[in-house]
Amino acid sequence: MMETLESIKSATPFWGKGKLFLKCIIIFLMAMLLWIPTNFIMEVVKEREGRQKEAIADISSKWAGRQAVTGPLLMIPYKLLLVDEKGSQSWQRQNAYFMPDMLDVSSKVFPEKRKRGIYEVAVYKTDIMLTGRFNNIPWQKLEIAADQILWNEAVLLFKVQDQLKGINEDLFVKWNDSRFVFTTQATGQTPLEDAFFTSVPITQDNAASGSTFSIHFSLNGSEQLLFSALARENKIEMSSVWPDPGFTGIKLPDSRQVTDSGFTAKWKYMNRAMPQVWKNTFYNFSAAQFGADLLIPVDSYNKTERSVKYALLCIMLTFAAFFLVETIYKRPLHLVQYGLAGLALVLFYTLLLSISEYTGFNLAYLIAGSATIGLVGWYVGSILKSSKLALFISFVLAVVYSYIFSIIQLQDYALLMGSIGLFVALGIIMYFSRKLEW
Repeated sequence: MMETLESIKSATPFWGKGKLFLKCIIIFLMAMLLWIPTNFIMEVVKEREGRQKEAIADISSKWAGRQAVTGPLLMIPYKLLLVDEKGSQSWQRQNAYFMPDMLDVSSKVFPEKRKRGIYEVAVYKTDIMLTGRFNNIPWQKLEIAADQILWNEAVLLFKVQDQLKGINEDLFVKWNDSRFVFTTQATGQTPLEDAFFTSVPITQDNAASGSTFSIHFSLNGSEQLLFSALARENKIEMSSVWPDPGFTGIKLPDSRQVTDSGFTAKWKYMNRAMPQVWKNTFYNFSAAQFGADLLIPVDSYNKTERSVKYALLCIMLTFAAFFLVETIYKRPLHLVQYGLAGLALVLFYTLLLSISEYTGFNLAYLIAGSATIGLVGWYVGSILKSSKLALFISFVLAVVYSYIFSIIQLQDYALLMGSIGLFVALGIIMYFSRKLEW
């Protein structure tokens, strides 16, 4: 009997230390379980982002979509003599293409916001003037006889990406001193699908004298406006009262001025990616586009998604602070209390998502973070009966949320900031756990 009592006494310290270690393991497993709901929150974020894209697509489909202006480009058919193995001759119709020597584009964009529920999309009307010239028609470079070129079938091609909804008036071109109306082509009529075309008067005699052109029209679109650089020398100017442009394409503006009252951008581009004249083949003109996006600074879904990725880190650091507090200050916390505090940390992300749809990410982060810190701080303080410890936990949460916010804002330095932060957090935990008796 005495031996049994002695064995129980000797085992009690070990059991106390083992109990502390076991609780630490259970807390870790609880943190992992609480991380699971954040994956469902991630799916909700993606769903809401998908609804935003659907709303934008719906508005754009009724107004006009993203616009890209291509041309003008001169196309002149010619006859190619073919001889088969039997010596029989036949003529095949081919096309030759001529790029302008100079293209000058001026675009004034008049934007507005359209709403569908809580979602917004930038739409615009733009006044566009294109002027340019063909110094000559260098048909000799084609190595084709003049009598094989169908001069009377020369056409000028011009394309607008969403021309059905974007253009609501007749489209004209002033060619030298004459004025011609563009018409829509039949399917497969020319290699430039869905393009406008018009016949222009070119003969072998006047091909060397050069021609000038100008096209003035209004265009509706949404979110983006691009121009294809289809001339040897291209000059493009775009201006708008929109304060948040995003310049895109193969080249950034050579000069730009962006203020709260709008922007002005100018491009100069020498097109050396495509020849001045070519035949048979047809190039991908989208590879020679540049212009601007009209951005609505709604990056809340992207930033919310990134913040959810740090949910496990936030839960683990908070639980580590709880564990150190209860072991150092001998103020035990029940596992249920760990769980309720962890649920508050998870609900932070649903608050962040829902509020950010109305206020933007930064303000929503401040509101949701303050509410979560206040709730957890009050809860821990009321359990431990200590305002000092409540302030300490609130401080820890404030540091964690501030740290995660800084990582989200400094996207290019996220890995560096994350590595440094984790190293510092581990060092702090190691410092305070030195005297724990496991």
